[in-house]
Amino acid sequence: MWFLITFLIVGFIAGLVARALVSGPSPRGFAKTTLLGMAGSLVGGFFGYVVFGKDVGDGAFQASGLLGSTFGAILLLLAYRRWAET
Repeated sequence: MWFLITFLIVGFIAGLVARALVSGPSPRGFAKTTLLGMAGSLVGGFFGYVVFGKDVGDGAFQASGLLGSTFGAILLLLAYRRWAET
């Protein structure tokens, strides 16, 4: 249960930071920001696993988790804007 609560909180924070760092139109609202951050967490986690070889066996919450989540959310936000532009 704590994993889901942490996932929601980290997702929301990562979504907020991504929206703050990337200017321009972006999804608004609590739900869309949280979903952006949660999806960014999945993308950032996958990228971190591929590049650094970290796994859940190293601990569910890692110090770089928020940075990876934010990085993934920024990538998704840029992709969203590119897709919505066309």
